[in-house]
Amino acid sequence: MYVPPANQVTDETELRAMVEAASTAWLITAGDDGVPDATLLPISWRGSTVIAHLAIANQHWRRIRPEMPCLLVCAGPDAYISPSWYAAKAEHGRVVPTWNYTAVQLTGTVRVHQDPEWLRRAVTELTETHEGQREQPWAVTDAPDQFVTGQLRGIVGIEITVTSVEGKAKLSQNRSAADRAGVIDGLESGSDRDANAVAAAMRRADLP
Repeated sequence: MYVPPANQVTDETELRAMVEAASTAWLITAGDDGVPDATLLPISWRGSTVIAHLAIANQHWRRIRPEMPCLLVCAGPDAYISPSWYAAKAEHGRVVPTWNYTAVQLTGTVRVHQDPEWLRRAVTELTETHEGQREQPWAVTDAPDQFVTGQLRGIVGIEITVTSVEGKAKLSQNRSAADRAGVIDGLESGSDRDANAVAAAMRRADLP
C-alpha cells in the first residue's frame, strides 16, 4: 500500500481500533496458477492471529495451500472531497478533487481448518466480537446444539498469522487548516454515513 509519511498510522492501539471498526476484511490470495482470489469476511484479530471462515461452497479455500502468503484489506470510511470546499478555491483556484479514506492492510500466512471443535471455537469468538456491544447479545449456545453442528458442516475456518501491518489515514493532512475546516463542513453538510465518518476522523486527527 502506498502510504506517504503524513498519512501513516503506526500506533498499534489505533490500528486495532481501525480494524475493529471495519469489522470485515477482504482476504486476498493467489493460487498456484497466479490467479488471485478475494473474499469479504467478518474477522476477529487477537494478538498476531486473525480468524474468519468461508462457506464450504466457496472455491477460494480449495486454492489455499498451508502457510500460503495472504493479504487482508480492511477498508474504513471513504468520501469524495470536492475542491469547492477548500478556502484555497476562492484564493487562487488551483485545487482539484480528491478522495479521503482510512485503511489497514495485514500481511501474513494463511491456513484452512475443518476440525469441528476449532470451527465452533472460531464462530463463538467471532460472535462474541460482533455481538459484544449489543444490549442483549446473541450467543452460539442460544441455538440448538444439533442445529449449530449442522451449520458448522457448511463452513471452513481461516486462520491468518499476521507478520506485518500497514495503516493509512488520508484525511487532508496536506491542506491548510482553513481547507480542512471547509472539507469537514462539506462532509457534514449531507446525510451520507461514510462522509460523516470521514469528517469525524478528521476532527479526531486534531491537526495543527
